[in-house]
Amino acid sequence: MSEQRSTMKTRGDFFELEVGEDLKQSPLFNDDIAPTRLEERTWKTGHVASLWVGMAICVPTYTLGGVLTAYFGLSVTEALLTILLANIIVLIPLMLNAFSGTRYGIPFPVVLRSSFGLRGSNLPCLIRAVVACGWFGIQTLFGGLAIHLMFSALSESWASLGGTGEVIGFFLFLVLNLYVVIRGSEAIRKLESFSAPLLLIVGLGLMIWALPKVDLGALLATPANRPEGDSVWGYFFGGLTAMVGFWATLSLNIPDFSRFVRSQKDQLLGQALGLPLTMFFFAALGVVLTAASHILVGQTISDPVNLIGQIDNKAVVVIAMLMIIIATISTNTAANIVSPTNDFQNIAPKLIDGKRGVLLTGLVGILLMGWELLRKLELITSNTSVEALYTGWLLGYSSLLGPIAGIMIVDYFIIKKQQLHLVDLYRQGGHYPSVNPAAMLAFTIPVALTVTAIITQSMMWFYSYGWFTGSLLGGLLYYAFSKTQSPSEPTQDGENDNSRRTSADNHSEALSAEVI
Repeated sequence: MSEQRSTMKTRGDFFELEVGEDLKQSPLFNDDIAPTRLEERTWKTGHVASLWVGMAICVPTYTLGGVLTAYFGLSVTEALLTILLANIIVLIPLMLNAFSGTRYGIPFPVVLRSSFGLRGSNLPCLIRAVVACGWFGIQTLFGGLAIHLMFSALSESWASLGGTGEVIGFFLFLVLNLYVVIRGSEAIRKLESFSAPLLLIVGLGLMIWALPKVDLGALLATPANRPEGDSVWGYFFGGLTAMVGFWATLSLNIPDFSRFVRSQKDQLLGQALGLPLTMFFFAALGVVLTAASHILVGQTISDPVNLIGQIDNKAVVVIAMLMIIIATISTNTAANIVSPTNDFQNIAPKLIDGKRGVLLTGLVGILLMGWELLRKLELITSNTSVEALYTGWLLGYSSLLGPIAGIMIVDYFIIKKQQLHLVDLYRQGGHYPSVNPAAMLAFTIPVALTVTAIITQSMMWFYSYGWFTGSLLGGLLYYAFSKTQSPSEPTQDGENDNSRRTSADNHSEALSAEVI
């Protein structure tokens, strides 16, 4: 028979939750967003690095060099250096926001309850979820195209389906993705561990194969696509903001994964080893293969799926499409399904469990890509470019997510000093308010400034450098507003901050002091 009252237990620097009847009945709790048990935190450095390799090797990463040269006016050399620097910078919020997940075993929405409040956390959660669902739809389009081209290489009748075959491929790919996530965190870990070395080997092979076909010196010396005489810095910082924005989403919801990691050292080393060099290498591969595409197929193609589809060798096409399918599944499942699945649960944990959250993510992704699916079926006419769509998102949504990142970091490390009340994160009337005005104001003000800049076309630097300006201003405002609030009141059951911490310390005596 379970205990009536939930308690927080510690082992060294790590915490876990003993769930009692009080939390089982709480409208803010379900088993899928509950803290992981200590024995469930099994991911090591290699698993975290594999996660990032699997997420970073994808079609959008391949096109980043082209995006920076075409849309942001940078040269090839400047673009590649921008990508490397941006991913070193984004490591900072990734590592910092991962701390709470590793220490307490809690997912992103529950971490947000500490700063935005138990119900206020739904605002940033939904913003993150919609963005992820959009990316899920875009990646599923790429995966569906790869399935269509693979089947087309094997069957002329399938090739004759045209856009209809791409739509069928979209839904086949969607089902594969949802199935992996429904299987749980272990299925994701195994997929990433399997795909990471395979994708790196394939990438190295492609680079070795393509380099002799390209004059690398001439490629790196290609002049920038910007007016002659313009300073590089404005273009550079705009591109840098966009590239930081590429992983701005994961810098928020990294606790969704770090909650399964066995130590802070593992999450720090794994992220440092897995992200920056992989992004740099695969973006460089995209630049080289795009340059080689004219020799290979007679025209310049920046999309690897369409480039490979032009190669007149069925065996090469089938094998390459399999690799792209694996790469896109490994990216899509981790980067674009896990977060909205947890975010949707946060709205109504008793109504939406993990499986329903996954299915809801798939439904929203289909709806967001509905225009493209209808266009492929030739039911509507549209000239909208998917590439242009996600290029605009890189800058736009970083302006929304920056303040959230700043608020999360300041809340956990400065305001709460890495001390969270685990039980109260899952029940009403405890230490955390329903809505925290300090966080809401700290989020709203930077967003309002961004919208004002867009409407009035003044202070455009605030929008252009949205992730940096938003995260810094959001964090500073949250700190200032938090300091003006009254000290924490006793919780509903009469425990104040010190008594709850003492209770946690007493529980820790009953456990081993060994740190996992």
